Amino acid sequence: MALQATPYKVELNLTDLDRSVYENLRFTVAKHPSETEERLAVRLIAYALWYHEQLAFGRGLSDVDEPALWEKSLDDRVLHWIEVGQPDAERITWCSRRTERFSLVAYGNLRVWQTKVLDGVRSLKNINVVAVDQDALENLARDLPRSINWSLMISDGELFITDERGQHEIPLEWLVGERG
Repeated sequence: MALQATPYKVELNLTDLDRSVYENLRFTVAKHPSETEERLAVRLIAYALWYHEQLAFGRGLSDVDEPALWEKSLDDRVLHWIEVGQPDAERITWCSRRTERFSLVAYGNLRVWQTKVLDGVRSLKNINVVAVDQDALENLARDLPRSINWSLMISDGELFITDERGQHEIPLEWLVGERG
């Protein structure tokens, strides 16, 4: 019997002072059976970092031809392709060719990945890569409730998330490009 995706109800109070975005968002997001709470939290962080009315969650782990998130134009062109994790150089190149802008939120132990993968794709013109601090991510994602209620603030490139357990500072490090 196949495992089912787990739905998470999300209320996201987004205050992005850097881009003048102020939204109170409510949506449901599915967590794939093989997905960790950390990866789900990173997808939510990516959603907040590049929030736009047309930004939507892709099938991600269920369909390799779709990203974790993407923004499409009204004529169905992919304007922004967003991945999470540590994809290989071939995947990054493949994805970046299918969009005007490619962004990646990397997490985990990135030292080896940066040398083996990231250094080989730095020359691609349309990519932006940000690393999320692993300790802060683990703390945020630990015991993630099925009803997520985050107040998320972005100010001067700094990310702060307040939930029922208190405030979490999530350090971001831009490895390639910028948020834009």
